[in-house]
Parts: sequence; structure tokens; C-alpha cells
Amino acid sequence: MASGERRSRPTSSSISDDVTVTVNNYQPKTTLTSDKENIFTGDSVTLSCTVESPGWKFYWYRHRPDSTPVTTTSRYSYTLSRVSVSDGGQYWCRAGRGDPVYYTLYSDPVQINITERPVAVLTLQPNWTQIFIRETVTMRCDIQGGGDTDWNYRWYKNSPVVISFNTKPEYRISPVYMSNSGSYTCEGVKGNKFSKTSDAVKLTVSDQPQPVLSISPQWLNPGDSVTLNCKVDKTSTGWRFSWYRAVPHRAGLPSLSDKSYSLQPLSDNGTSEDSYTLIPAGPTHTGGYVCRAGRGDPVYDTLYSEPQFLWSGDLQPSVSLTVLPNRTQHFTSKSLSLSCELKGNSTGWRLKRHTETAWLPECVSTWRSITESTCTITSLDTWYSGVFWCESGSGEYSNAVNITVNDGDVILESPVHPVTEGDSVPLTCTFRHQGTNPNPKTDFYKDGTLIKNETTGEMTIPTVSKSDEGFYKCKSDEGESPESWVTVRAPGSSTSVLVAVVVGLVVAGVLLVILLVLLVRYQNRKGSCFNRLFWPPQPQRTNQDPQQDQGSTQGDANIYDTINSSDNNDNDVAGASAAGPSHVTYAQIQLKKLAKKKKGDPQL
Repeated sequence: MASGERRSRPTSSSISDDVTVTVNNYQPKTTLTSDKENIFTGDSVTLSCTVESPGWKFYWYRHRPDSTPVTTTSRYSYTLSRVSVSDGGQYWCRAGRGDPVYYTLYSDPVQINITERPVAVLTLQPNWTQIFIRETVTMRCDIQGGGDTDWNYRWYKNSPVVISFNTKPEYRISPVYMSNSGSYTCEGVKGNKFSKTSDAVKLTVSDQPQPVLSISPQWLNPGDSVTLNCKVDKTSTGWRFSWYRAVPHRAGLPSLSDKSYSLQPLSDNGTSEDSYTLIPAGPTHTGGYVCRAGRGDPVYDTLYSEPQFLWSGDLQPSVSLTVLPNRTQHFTSKSLSLSCELKGNSTGWRLKRHTETAWLPECVSTWRSITESTCTITSLDTWYSGVFWCESGSGEYSNAVNITVNDGDVILESPVHPVTEGDSVPLTCTFRHQGTNPNPKTDFYKDGTLIKNETTGEMTIPTVSKSDEGFYKCKSDEGESPESWVTVRAPGSSTSVLVAVVVGLVVAGVLLVILLVLLVRYQNRKGSCFNRLFWPPQPQRTNQDPQQDQGSTQGDANIYDTINSSDNNDNDVAGASAAGPSHVTYAQIQLKKLAKKKKGDPQL
């Protein structure tokens, strides 16, 4: 209790109420706790320091309790935000009050473990960022640096939209559609801890692809190899390629969507390479080809490519395509007739056409077809330009002709079919309108290089060689023609030459058989004409009996004029041989027997 006193009256106040002061005989101790002990970098942790009585300030220590405080707070809690690995370790606290400051004892230490936050890594399986509609996609989220595997997983599409939460690290989409396109991320979740969110993986879902097939060269050269190339979308990978030859429609074989062709595989297993080689190329390889690609398990297939064709300009033995007018370049608005000229018993031929943008399986009605194997285009337009050929129901092909329709004023007349080395090849520049100058000066070019100038519209390669093969065009004041390819074949390399040789041999064989038959028949005919054919006249023997000679020449003198007079039986053949072996033949013996029979020789 206490009282106050003053000098003036009254001299003392009233006595205060009692205040009890308790003095402990021990120094108080703080208690330190933490809301988390194992945390990842970037997280926050809160430390709490408690003491029995109020009015304290709190002092926070790390590593050593007798070190300089990390910080001082008026509140009993201390929060470490966005921690790094260096913030980890042991922490202490104590409280203090008064002036001079009276301190509590240090708390027991608390261990804070801080590790790098695990990283989520998102991968696509298969690892294709370009995915096509109805394929199967599996996304996998791997937690790197996460210690044990006791994680759950969150999946995001176009963050922050959560599309899935599960205990497995895989997220499967089967089949995928356009709506599944987007940017995907994932993260691992373990209690109140999270991994870093993965980098985004962009998934693009496109429509079912159609590969593009190319053939090089597209026009056959005898003995050369031909390479097929199949290209899918250039951003996609992992394909295996299948190769097909287009054949007439057959049940049991895959077909193009319009059923125009069935597809016969060129190999059983396909290829991992995007190319396929035909070795050696020859007339049997002419025709249409298709490719397709597949990948994944189960296999996802692309569409079939548009058919591409391998042609030969050489005449074929079964049918030939003829063009009227007989040239490869034509003016618009003019007419053109194309005919499949059949040879032998070949039937079922149809005219077909292929352009840069499309191909037609047959002669269309607007062409005013004359017959099933002939088409007449009454008014040409540039879109008629393309390759024409004849094709049978059994898959045979004729020669092909590349037709160019020009809406300009100049065309080049060049050979429709390949020419043979040594031939003379004329080239003519033709004008739609002659104008005032009937023979304008004309220049001719090969592969873009001037080869002849200031002509009257015509030039001739007198003896063509393989080096003359190439693209030709002509140019004058009236305009410039399109280019036309001139093919040069070595003698004997052309199919037409081979066919001519075979036909020639067959005809020669038939004629030889006919001649032999006629000769056999002639053997049975009498007459001096045939007789003299086999027996050249011989001098008469000097010891011949005139009477016998006279008798022998009666009636059949022409038959015996080269036979000895003593020939009365077969033994006389030796006598005939004495005159020389060149005069005795099988025909002579047979005619000798015939003569004896006519005499009534009893030995016959």
C-alpha cells in the first residue's frame, strides 16, 4: 500500500487499495511451434512463440540461440513467406519486457526443412503434338524430385480450368476430337503441398489427313527405276507407309471412296520410309498408284492418297491412243478427237484423263462421246489440258498423251509419241490468226535456250539423238507457245520396236509353214515344171539302148528326162548317185517310184 504527502494542508491523501505482487522464484520459458515442418521452396511457414504472462516482445533466432535475432515482433507469431532452401534450419524464440529488458528462457528449437519444389513434367504418349481426329492420346504427369510416389494429380486445359483430379499419373483421351484441342498442364498434389505446374503442352487436333503421292519420273524410260514418295502433314511424325497399285474394281480388295479402283498392295508389311522404288520400271508398271500411312497401337490410318499415274508414251501391243489433230498442243474453241484403237481381241477399253487438279474415270457425256472407246471434244477449253490414256477392264494401259490446250495465239506442233534416235523430227509453229504476215519470223527454244531464230515457222531436227530430248517451244511477234516435251528412245528400246520384231517373227513363221505345206502338195503333182525344179538336166549315157530309150520316152518323156535308161528298180538309185550327189534328192526318189508305178512295175 502507498500514500502521498504534500506541503500544504491537507498534508496526506487517502491510502490506495492493496495490490498484490507475486514474485516467482523461476525464470519463465517460451514454447515455439510451427504449422509446417517440411515445406517446398516458395511456400510459407508460420512460427508461434507462447509465454504464460502478457506484455512481452518476441525475439526470433535461427541457427544459434545466442546470435543476433533474425527479427523482433510485438506479436507472438512470425511468418516466413516464399521461402528458399537457405531459410531452412533450426529456429528458437524468447520473450522480453521491461526496461531494462527482462528475458524469458529460450524455447526449444524447431526444425524447418525446406526443399526445392518438385517439378511436374507433362508428356504426350505418343509424343506427337499434331494429333488427328479419332486418334488416341495419353498424357502423363511425372513429378521430378518429389521423393515418394504418394501423389495425386490435377489436369488443366487452358488454365485455370481443372478437367480432372485422380490418383494415376495418366490422363487418356480416346478418341480425340477437334474440341479436345488446347493447352494442357498438370501438377502433383500431396496433402497441402503442390508441385510446380508443368510447362504447357499444346494439343492440336486436325481432321483425318490425306497423304500426297508423287511419282518420279512420271513418264517411263525403259530400264529406269521409278520412285514413289508419300508425304503426310509435315508437322506429324511416326508414320509407316503402305503402297498400292490401282486395279479394276474387285471384291475383297480395299477400294477408293468412289469405287473407281481397287487397291492391290505392292508389299505385305509396308515401309518405314516414305519412299518406294519400282525396279526395273517397264510397261507392266504403267498404271495408277496410291499410298496410305498408319501409326500408333491400335493403328490409326490416314485416308488414301489421290491416285497418281505412271505413264509410257510408247505404243503398246494391245491398244493405242490416237489423237486427231495429231499433235499435243491445241487451240481453245477447236475440236479434238481421242480414240482407243484396239488390236487383236482386246475389249472393254475406256478413255481416261488426269489433270493437275482431278482425274476422270471415263469419257464424260459433255464430251459427246462417239463410242465407248472414242471421245470427241467439240469445243476445247484450257481445263481440258492433261494426260489422256486408254485403260482396259483387266488393268492394261495404252500409251499416254499429254495434251495442252492454249488460249493464246501460238502453239507448237511436235510428235505425239516418242521418237527414235536417228529419225527426222519436224517442229512447226502454228498461229491462230495469220494476220497480214503469213510467215512471221519465228524463234525456237529447247529448255529455255534459243536453238534457231528467224525461221518461217518450221524447223527440223534431221537426225535426232538422246541429247535432243527436252522441252521445246516457239516464239514470234504473234506470241509464245507453251512448252512440249519431246521423248527420244534408243533404237530397240521402244516397246513399238519390240512389238514389231515379235509380230515380224510370227508372220515369218506362219509364211514358212504355208510354204512347206505347198511344197509337200507340189510333190504329188506331175509335170515337167515341178520335175525340172528338182532335177537339173544331165547328159545321156553313151551306152544307152536306142530302142529302150524310145520306149522309155513314150507318153512320159518329161518325167524321165533326167533318169538313167537302165532304171527299172530301186537299186538303180545308186546309178543315179554316180552322176553326182547333188542331183539325187528325196524328191527324185519319190518321183522315180511314181514313174515306175505309171509303167505298172510289179515291184511297186
